[in-house]
Amino acid sequence: MDCDVLITGARVVDGTGNPWFYGDVALVGDRIAAVAPPGRLDPAHAREVIDGGGKVVCPGFIDIQSHSIAAFMTDGRSLSKVTQGVTTEIMGELWTPTPFGGRRREPFGWGDPSAELEEATRGWTRFHHWIEFLSTRGVSVNFGSFVGGGTVREFAKGWDAGDPTPDELEVMRRVTAEAMEDGAFGVATALIYPPNCYSPDAELTEVAKVVARYGGIYVTHIRSEGDRLLESLDEAILLGREAEVPVEIYHLKATGAPNWPKIPQAIERIDRAREAGVDVAADMYPYVASGTGLTVLLPDWASEGGRLWENLEDPATRAQIRAEMVGPTVEALTFSRNPTRDYVLPLGLQRPENRGYIGMNLMEIAAARGQEWPDAALDLLRSERQRISTVFFIISEENLRLQLQQPWIKISTDAGGIDPAGQENPVHPRAYGTYTRVLGKYVREEKVLTLEEAVRIMSSAVADRLGLRDRGLLRAGCYADVVLFDPATVADRATFTDPHQLSTGIQEVWVNGERVLRNGEHTGALPGRALSGPGSR
Repeated sequence: MDCDVLITGARVVDGTGNPWFYGDVALVGDRIAAVAPPGRLDPAHAREVIDGGGKVVCPGFIDIQSHSIAAFMTDGRSLSKVTQGVTTEIMGELWTPTPFGGRRREPFGWGDPSAELEEATRGWTRFHHWIEFLSTRGVSVNFGSFVGGGTVREFAKGWDAGDPTPDELEVMRRVTAEAMEDGAFGVATALIYPPNCYSPDAELTEVAKVVARYGGIYVTHIRSEGDRLLESLDEAILLGREAEVPVEIYHLKATGAPNWPKIPQAIERIDRAREAGVDVAADMYPYVASGTGLTVLLPDWASEGGRLWENLEDPATRAQIRAEMVGPTVEALTFSRNPTRDYVLPLGLQRPENRGYIGMNLMEIAAARGQEWPDAALDLLRSERQRISTVFFIISEENLRLQLQQPWIKISTDAGGIDPAGQENPVHPRAYGTYTRVLGKYVREEKVLTLEEAVRIMSSAVADRLGLRDRGLLRAGCYADVVLFDPATVADRATFTDPHQLSTGIQEVWVNGERVLRNGEHTGALPGRALSGPGSR
């Protein structure tokens, strides 16, 4: 067999979960041409031969919850992801830059593109306009997206609270259908953030029915991961039953020590639902801290109508916001119900007068300012006029280990791709080390799961969930998204105090048969392709 690349003598972990075996892997063009017993493929017929002795060869990892939207606009290399072995990123939680129109005012509510690029996106009236732009610009990894659930609501109703009118609901259905026909994998909601937090269950179910019609997925950051975790999970399962749509739970977790015992109950609920015929599953990242915005400490109504910054300027409204931060209702997030704030670590402080607080937790910042924590949080938000990326140390390590062992779990980063060069602000280390942390800490060191199972929940399990039948496996005929790594040294290096560190041990990565990582160094290649959901026309 003539081939472009021949990897010889490696341990083959094919992504199915089956036991590893020694073998040779041949790549021809953008496909895997053969996976054969050692020595069956003649190296003389290969343009490049790579000695895989002592290494593992496996399918590339697929990140089902990526936030590389803004990053891909300026740097398509996705360096922090490729060096973890990621070959595909799927975006879309809450918001997408497209479709733009209706009552949407800003295409990049959370991104920070150039003014020129942001102006261009205002002409992207269909979901596919953004995807086509990325294809033209070039990305190292394959990419695709759900349509943001917040985007769908904003298009029809802006940032107003309340139930949609019949006409507004029809707009949501139309926008969702068009996005599905343009290649979206489904709709991805985030029900703790405005404007998606204003969506009633009936609205979500109607939108999900449209997704189901096109064979897509409803994926969701549920309404509560704390005090109302189980109730929120029940809501998602009920939606799946009523809309007859597969449901994926983003980053399954129980936040806050009082809620940690709920994870076994959550697992039981998912198992019971699956036994009853509801297609519900989940993904997770392997860290004891979540990452979101400091704005989650505020009540939802503070952002109604897109008036958060105006509300913070009004003394009476600010006083009401503060009162609910100190004495939140039971429906409020665990973030604002815990009596201490030593676990809240703001990272994304950008203004010069606030950068001295980087590395300090919220209680330390408040003490340095001579304030109580709610006042410090509100003043920082008022000064920054952005959500302020924040880490919350509220997850149980014991629960992480238990979740990793569930057959329906998958791995995701909940982060974007980053180049560590020139970074000034810390970030959650999951952007750099999610997949290598699983392989190093939970497979090699702690043996929480086998190597074969770890690769499966990072590759084929995700591909199957997305309907990507020709990716996620080392099998002849599949696309050549391939990773070669050293199982003895693969590890994450990024920490919460020093996050901008690339992983180690991932040596070679191919995307569609083209090398994007060589001896651990990015080649600069941009061979990634746009991937579409089942409703694409």
